[in-house]
This record gives sequence, structure tokens and C-alpha cells, in this order.
Amino acid sequence: MTATPLTLQDRPGAAPIDPSVDHEIQAIVSGDARTETCNTDLAAGPWNFDVRPGYGPGASMGDVIPTGSPRQGELPSEYREASEIDLRARIVAAKQTLGDRVMVLGHFYQREEVIEHADYVGDSFQLAGAAKEHPEAEAIVFCGVHFMAETADLLSTPDQAVILPNLAAGCSMADMANIDQVEECWEDLEDIYGPMDQQDADGLLPVIPVTYMNSSAAIKGFVGRHGGIVCTSSNARTVLEWAFERGRRVLFFPDQHLGRNTAKAMGVPLEQMPMWNPNRALGGNDDSTLEDARVILWHGFCSVHRRFTVAQIDKARVDFPGVRVIVHPECPMDVVDAADEAGSTDYIRKAIAAATEPTVFAVGTEINLVQRLAAEYPQHTIFCLDPVVCPCSTMYRIHPGYLAWVLEGLVAGEVINQITVPADVADPARVALERMLAARPIADGRNKS
Repeated sequence: MTATPLTLQDRPGAAPIDPSVDHEIQAIVSGDARTETCNTDLAAGPWNFDVRPGYGPGASMGDVIPTGSPRQGELPSEYREASEIDLRARIVAAKQTLGDRVMVLGHFYQREEVIEHADYVGDSFQLAGAAKEHPEAEAIVFCGVHFMAETADLLSTPDQAVILPNLAAGCSMADMANIDQVEECWEDLEDIYGPMDQQDADGLLPVIPVTYMNSSAAIKGFVGRHGGIVCTSSNARTVLEWAFERGRRVLFFPDQHLGRNTAKAMGVPLEQMPMWNPNRALGGNDDSTLEDARVILWHGFCSVHRRFTVAQIDKARVDFPGVRVIVHPECPMDVVDAADEAGSTDYIRKAIAAATEPTVFAVGTEINLVQRLAAEYPQHTIFCLDPVVCPCSTMYRIHPGYLAWVLEGLVAGEVINQITVPADVADPARVALERMLAARPIADGRNKS
């Protein structure tokens, strides 16, 4: 689980691959690259968008951000104006001064200029474990998005401060299921199924709520209070098996695609997986449909993974006969079905690392991870299925300038951007998370060959 420095091997006749997506975007905007980006504003510092409403440029730029979402105050000019080299030096110096007092966690989807400073790099499941396993650190700087920092606060000790370098780094998927909508849904389902805490003749409850890690602490607390559990893309199948041992049905939120793809692979018919749209009466369903349901899917999605299409896979197969296509299970069902394999970010990374012969990989997940893998394994040809460079809007809000700012704040004795979950939410949310951490994956990902 520890971060491993990249070793760029020499390729005969080829220049080393630059793992930096930011460098590629800068080259696109300057006209030095032939690829294209979904928004040229990505070349600007994220502080230019902190005062504007919305998630910022990138994959989620068209999503509606809820009123009252966290906003980031102005970053001091010394960090906005510093060069990449200067910021790297300041971060390294601050970390050396702080030593074991600070732990920097970096999600796979973070930009390379941030990942190079992370003590642990991983997916949400791995980083949740890292936060729990290091009580000696006084501060945890979480380079990811808001719900991840909340989870770290839930699993860390009361004496540890969890810091999110940019408060505007939220998650549009997580925002697609708010606590008021979920509680209203639960009440509607109770009107149909009866008391939710009453077991049937088989000892099963009417519904077990399952929330994806990509959800707020309030949603995790709801799940904990109602006998449910959290899942990640690494352990979704294991978690659904856990839930079906306890309930007649599962309410799965906020990502419809992970829920559908996982349940379908387990043999649940599509007709028993109705969608719940919180903006419609009974989620857009009738009583009969809900009575027959096995998995009720929330109307949410990841804007990064929704960009991948079957047409992109078809083109990859034409351009590279024998290509190995691996996608994330947050992709739409037809994309997962058309791919060779589907699995978590860590599954994708391990699959590429395990390939012994030079292979062409077409990967359907966030571009920062794909670019990094291409640089780390130059013996393979690795490319993103989506030809347009369009990183996660909110992951991209974490910039080395913000990381230097919060680390130098710690050196000066100041805790900046601390994330704290209220006790009344934290206690039941921890219950749901502990159930998740105990649900070990049977197999990480799905191989369809």
C-alpha cells in the first residue's frame, strides 16, 4: 500500500512518457500537442475557480452543484505565483521538517505533481485503511475529495487532524444523494414494505441500505443507523452478498452503474433492479415494481466514467487488434459488457503490473491514473479509452500550491482546512465503515475471459 517512486525504463527509439496530465494540458493549450481537452480552463490554476459556483472545469463541469457546497477561500499569492519547481521544494522541505507528525494520502486520480509527495497512494478502500492504521501521525493531509477526508476523520483518532488542501474538492456523484432525499426515500419504501426493522419468516429485513464510499458522512451515518454497510468498487460484490444474507432487497446509492454491474454479475435480473429518481414520486416506480425489486438503484453516476462508450472500445479493437480493454465498474453497463475486464482502480493497476509480455491496454478510468501507468510500464502500450483529456473536476482542484500551503501551515503550528464530522453523525457512520472494512473482497474485480 506504500507509495512507490516511478521508474521510467528506456524504450528503444522512444522518449520517456511524462506522467503529468497537467503538462499535457498545458501543451494542448499552447498548441504543442495534437490531442484535445474537454476544457482549456484546466490549464489555469484551480484557485481561479474557487470563487465561482460549480465543480470547475473537467468531467463534472456540467453537473449541478448543491447550494451550500463547501467553498475554498483565497489561496495566498505566494503559492499561486510559485513555479512547479519552487512548490516541489517547499513541499519537500515542509515534509522533512514535520517528519512522522504528518501523513500525506494521495488518491490514484490525483495529479502527478501531488502524488509524488504522498506517503500512501491508493483507492478509497486502501486509503481508508491507511488512515486507520497510523495513529502516530498528528495530521493526515488527504489529497483526494471531501467524502474521503470525512472518512479519514471517522477512522482516525480524536487527536489527529484531517486536512483537505482545497475545500472545493467535492464529488458530484456523492452530491447526487443528499440525506434529505435518502430519508424521504426510506419513508416511502417503509409505506410499501412495512416496518424496516421487522424480519420476515426467513429472518430477512425488507431492505438493507448500501452506500458507496463516494457519499457524505451523513449518508454513511444513515446507513449505519439502519443496519446497512458502506462499499467500495473493490468489495462491492462481497458487500452485496453480506446485504442479501440480511435483507430481502438492497437500496444502493449513489452510483447506479456500480450497483447494476455488480448485481448483474451476481445473477440479479435487470427487471429486478428499478431506478429510484429522488425527483419523482416513488422514485418513478409503482408499488408492484418495488415489491419485485432485489436491488433499488439510486439515480446517480460518475461523470468521469460516464464519458466512456462502446464506440470507443470498438475503435480501440480496430486500431489495436488483440487489445486488452479494462474498465472501471462505475462505467455504464454496456461499456462494462463490451470490455474484457472490469475492476477497481487498484485492480486495473495490478492487472497491468502482472502482465509479463508487452501488451496493449485500453483503460476506462480517470486519465491521471492511466497516464501514470503508461509512464510506469513503458514496455506496454497503455492509453485512455476517451481520446479527450478530461480529468475529474474535483480531484484536479488539489494543486501543489494548496498542498504546500497546508503543510507550511502545520510547520507554523496552524491547522488549515480541518475536516471534522459531528459526533452524532460520526458514531453510526463508523459502524457502517467498520462493517465495510470487515468485508474482505473475495476477488478484486471481474475477469470475463
